[in-house]
Amino acid sequence: MKSKTLTIGILSLAEYQARTIKIAKGQYKPSQREPKVFFPSIKAVSQLLSEENQDLLRVIVDTHPESVTDLARTTGRAQSNLTRTLKKLSNYGIVSFEPHQSKRKPIVKYTDFDLRFGLRP
Repeated sequence: MKSKTLTIGILSLAEYQARTIKIAKGQYKPSQREPKVFFPSIKAVSQLLSEENQDLLRVIVDTHPESVTDLARTTGRAQSNLTRTLKKLSNYGIVSFEPHQSKRKPIVKYTDFDLRFGLRP
């Protein structure tokens, strides 16, 4: 898999809502280099991209499982636990699912992460 970077920003919920409203009203146009995904805190990022979840992403990249069931077998993790984790990663666009036969094949969309934030006012 070719390396692809996801730029992540840190914004409070209020800041994120204000930014979204400005974009919707045409008062602000984000540049291509700005983050596409935002988290409310560094702690939230570190929870989603924990070492365990990074290991899971690496297993998906390296083994190309045909389904979540295959991934559960490979990792030894419970399928319900994996499904929950993959859904969270999918909500942030880090993982997607491809239809494969009658199953859903997990695909890692990003292998590198660029975290951008400044000091809060």
